[in-house]
Amino acid sequence: MIFILFWLSFGFGDGAIRAISSNRGGEWQLLLNSSGVVGMHMALTHHNTVVMFDQTGAGRSDYRLRRRFHGRKCTGSRDDLLDSTCYAHSVEYHISGNTVRPLKLDSDPWCSSGSFLSNGTLLQVGGYGGGAKRIRVFRPCRGDQCDWIQTKKTLSDRRWYGSTQILPGHDRAVVVGGRGVFTYEFIPKRDLGEKSFALPFLHQTHDRKSGGNNLYPFLHLSSDGNLFIFANRDSILYNLRRHRVIKTFPRIPGDGSRNYPSSGSSVILPLHHTDHFQKVEVLICGGAASGAYRAANDGRFFTGLRSCGRMVITGNKHVWEMENMPGPRLLHDMLILPTGQILIINGAKSGSAGYDGARNASLQPYLYGPRRRFGRRFTVLSSTKIARMYHSSATLLPDGRVLVAGGNPHSKYTFQNVAYPTELRLQAFVPNYMHRRYHQWRPRNVSIAYGGGDGDESYEIGYGKQISVRFFLGRRPSKEIEFSVYSPPFTTHSFSMNQRLLKLRCVTMEKNETGWITAVVEAPPSPNVAPSGYYMLTVVNSGIPSVSLWVRFIHA
Repeated sequence: MIFILFWLSFGFGDGAIRAISSNRGGEWQLLLNSSGVVGMHMALTHHNTVVMFDQTGAGRSDYRLRRRFHGRKCTGSRDDLLDSTCYAHSVEYHISGNTVRPLKLDSDPWCSSGSFLSNGTLLQVGGYGGGAKRIRVFRPCRGDQCDWIQTKKTLSDRRWYGSTQILPGHDRAVVVGGRGVFTYEFIPKRDLGEKSFALPFLHQTHDRKSGGNNLYPFLHLSSDGNLFIFANRDSILYNLRRHRVIKTFPRIPGDGSRNYPSSGSSVILPLHHTDHFQKVEVLICGGAASGAYRAANDGRFFTGLRSCGRMVITGNKHVWEMENMPGPRLLHDMLILPTGQILIINGAKSGSAGYDGARNASLQPYLYGPRRRFGRRFTVLSSTKIARMYHSSATLLPDGRVLVAGGNPHSKYTFQNVAYPTELRLQAFVPNYMHRRYHQWRPRNVSIAYGGGDGDESYEIGYGKQISVRFFLGRRPSKEIEFSVYSPPFTTHSFSMNQRLLKLRCVTMEKNETGWITAVVEAPPSPNVAPSGYYMLTVVNSGIPSVSLWVRFIHA
């Protein structure tokens, strides 16, 4: 069976404006003047749409419905203009059409978490108030008929500011932490009597006087199947099968905190076939200074942290390697690009998370090269003119751009007489690798061939199996052609949950006289390395990526 993905068009709808800058630091595009809702939470689906939502408690959004979701018409009466049920708080953004459509939410998902199941369903859990124990699912589809479904099952504990990680095999996820909650639990439960499990580590890292500083803990699945958990300044490796800590790592050096409301960010660096994906290294950047949360409540905004720490969590030697970003940063997002570089985008230079808690927007993204020499890993990129503060987010798109949305440091939609108004404009950051000067190096017309069934979603790739990848490259291929697969995350509050990129082994590669190249690539060896589900496969030639193609890894 052969699947072909041609170049995606950069044609935009009526709301689009062309790039506002053009240089080697990348470009910015304004896609829509309003996405309708604040992009507080964001997730890319395998149907090339992006689900975004904020909080139902914010009242009136900028997306007014003609009819309520239950069918009654929204009129121009004063009561209907004030009725929150006449406004959407979730939308699905269609990348190709540059349009949004409203989605229905039955409970408040404010400050919730999520992950994708192996069939591409978005599992979304927790939230605020009546939504704190709720479990929702969104099953992407090609038409406009799919919508949020609130399941009848509920969580054992209230999960507000918790984190979710998909686990190897059997579509099981773990949810860790939350405000005032020092436990973890599984979805689904193994039996009717299963509840949550105590995690003393969350008690130990909780800073009661500073809003917690261990909310939205950073979770990363190690290639041995254990869970790395980082909260505040400390971290552990946890065996979820035995419910016990198997390793306690050294504290990250320096003052300040890294987790909400200090809101630094973290990624697991690209995993590589050369060591059989066994070297697992985490990177944590930014955060808030000690006492920043309390100071911000008094109108004082402390300078954020500049430092990043990276540490190998496998093996027996665990030392934080510290280095500084070009400037202080918090409330930012960290995304792994197809090249294996890390994009640090959005955020502020001072203050803390929380309503009106930060100042000095970080307008320039940073690019971090993990393989570069120490002291030369950071590059400052082109500046945006739009501040993306608290409650902003970003996600990588299949064409290589980065979608950027949101920003609302207020309890309601607020546009006047504030330092940072509610931000509804939808942007794309276009990395330098997409510039037309690199088109001759860019792999095009990528297709894959492998065994599978019929239909849109029934094909599968077994672990360790070989995949035939065919693409066009008009010039001689470099010695640096790489094949990567990327798991799209659920992004909110400066953490992209379940994000990981793997660089796959190329077994053979042949080129014919017309410029077509056929390569045989080996799939990841196990769900510990790459949990089952949809991934974006990208061909990268000397740092220039193709448009990504969706593939799906599942148990054979």
